[in-house]
Amino acid sequence: MIVLDTDALTLLQRKEGAGFERVTHRLRTLSEQPTWVTIVSFEEQMRGWLAFIAGAKSPEKQVLGYAYLRSLMEGFHSRPMLDFDPAASIQYQRLVKGRVRVGTMDLRIAAICLVHGASLLTMNLSDFRKVPGLKLVDWLEGAP
Repeated sequence: MIVLDTDALTLLQRKEGAGFERVTHRLRTLSEQPTWVTIVSFEEQMRGWLAFIAGAKSPEKQVLGYAYLRSLMEGFHSRPMLDFDPAASIQYQRLVKGRVRVGTMDLRIAAICLVHGASLLTMNLSDFRKVPGLKLVDWLEGAP
């Protein structure tokens, strides 16, 4: 099972940038195996677009913000999603007590992956490597 971190998901949503072609090609080879997202990534991206809309100074920016928000909702609806459930919460607390120095949202995503035995596809290898036992997918490192 492969879970997309928020940064990898954003790369796929924008359909451009370093590593986009490499990641989409690799994902196509896994067509029989769905890639998963987390509710935490949904929260991160939703907060970003809500902040964009709240700060929009023109009607055009507001329309654009709502269009991106709709696209976000539809994109998440099309992928299987893993929750931050009681098991993930317990794993998260273990990581916090173990003093794993990773941001809160990243630590929640890591906890979800650990509970499900999933591998995480991320561009943030330096932080996620600090999480004991977390399996990482390294398709982006060294991408042009």
